[in-house]
Amino acid sequence: MQDRPYVISIAGFDPSGGAGLLSDCKTFEQSKVMGLGVCTALTLQTASQCISLEWRLLDEVIKAIQVLMENYPVSAVKIGIVKDAEFLDEIIKTVKNNDPEVKIVWDPVLKSTSEFTFFDLETLPQLKPVVNKLSLITPNYNEYSVLKENNLLPDTNKCSLLIKGGHREDHLGTDILVENEKETLLLPVEDCQLLFPKHGSGCVLSSAITAELAKGENMETACRNGKLYIEKFLKSNPSLLGTHS
Repeated sequence: MQDRPYVISIAGFDPSGGAGLLSDCKTFEQSKVMGLGVCTALTLQTASQCISLEWRLLDEVIKAIQVLMENYPVSAVKIGIVKDAEFLDEIIKTVKNNDPEVKIVWDPVLKSTSEFTFFDLETLPQLKPVVNKLSLITPNYNEYSVLKENNLLPDTNKCSLLIKGGHREDHLGTDILVENEKETLLLPVEDCQLLFPKHGSGCVLSSAITAELAKGENMETACRNGKLYIEKFLKSNPSLLGTHS
């Protein structure tokens, strides 16, 4: 039996289990990888609202990453909510210092669907030199617009870009993968009318893609497989909390 590759989720704790660390680890388990977790923030939220947020100290986060990477052969890392650009940069540096070959995916959660702000938007300009250190970023259409307006999109020869189509008014469900300046349309497989909105769907997609990269898939295949996973998740039931199977 082949050993499962190790993947770390560096993300927030959501007690509803729909997003963040718990959601990522559910996805990793179904995707046949070993999921490890580092908590960036403690949140109090349900599937429909975020009530409060308490950031963990950066030093604590860095120490946890160090311990995990010193003890496990980590193949890929998924990053979720981070406090600001410095927080993100220090996480990336720590991962790269331990292993420069590790794939790093950042799901840039700037605001929740319920309009709760996670990322310190005043530090957005500091993101420019940071994003190109990543393997992939996965903004939704609104986050993509913010990054584009601020000239913060990555050089896709260095970091791939997946623009998620779940918030689009036109071509709903069509994602756009940009790598090496080439655009690839990822069309929905399922009928979008049969899919239900889900709390944490961005977390699930990005962690499914990260798992595929850890298993050695190339970027396009990883994104296509991740899209199949998220569509199955969105189809799982009509409630805001989806199930993994």
